[in-house]
Amino acid sequence: MEKEVAKRVKSYVILTAAAVIYAAAISLFLDPNNIAPGGVTGISILVNRFTKIPTGTVNMLINIPIVLLGLWKFGWRFIFSTMYVLALITVFINTFAAHGAVTSDLLIASVLGGALIGVALALVFKAGATTGGIDIIVKVVRTRRRHIKTNILFLVFDSTVILASWLVFQDLTVAFYAGIAVATDSIVMDKILYGSDEAKLVYVISTKPMQVKQRLFDELDTTATIITARGAYTNEPKEVLMIVTRKQMYPRLEEIVKDEDTSAFMIVSSASEIFGEGYKDITMEKI
Repeated sequence: MEKEVAKRVKSYVILTAAAVIYAAAISLFLDPNNIAPGGVTGISILVNRFTKIPTGTVNMLINIPIVLLGLWKFGWRFIFSTMYVLALITVFINTFAAHGAVTSDLLIASVLGGALIGVALALVFKAGATTGGIDIIVKVVRTRRRHIKTNILFLVFDSTVILASWLVFQDLTVAFYAGIAVATDSIVMDKILYGSDEAKLVYVISTKPMQVKQRLFDELDTTATIITARGAYTNEPKEVLMIVTRKQMYPRLEEIVKDEDTSAFMIVSSASEIFGEGYKDITMEKI
């Protein structure tokens, strides 16, 4: 029990730090320079220009129905920490906005702002939460349209917001730097969480393979291949889960296995290329 409490406390300390970093990126670098970095946060910056409602408040208002949708689809376990992060982000964005921009140089603002967002998101994902918004929408869409790739959905949403920023501000330059911020965010988050590996190949030998498999499907929108095996020492039949997952999902996968079976045996390796649904097209010719 003490370990569980300590784990929870550590998780929420990390989430609090992530919220501060995320809010600083928006209020001190991106928002005051008219850089809308995709997603719901980018939409919030654009709405603020028309309504004058604080960006943090707009971000929360837009996220309320999205979080309710996530609650309906995925339950409290998935949503509670997300609600905590969103509340803090709202407060900190509005608080930091009073300080104005740290720099008016668009390149510096977009790179540093995007990098800080990447750091914040990496911390949030490590703590098993999300910042709401597009993350939840993509997860919901994927439950009904599994043939659509996750990265394509994110690209469509972010590109739409960046295009909208061009129309709102009538300035191609700020739209260009918004794209730089999004790219920087993605690169930094990826490097912090997972290095340069393409994907993870995980074998799980557990006494609760079905519980692990079900949570992988419910919480990560992924599944596993069940391999029938037999223990060499005990000669008892076992079911081994073979799982291929994108790098950003691996920390959460590890947490799920630990939650379900602390005695589970895991083998984790890097997969440089994955072909099949959700990954590369096996019919595509290499250049």
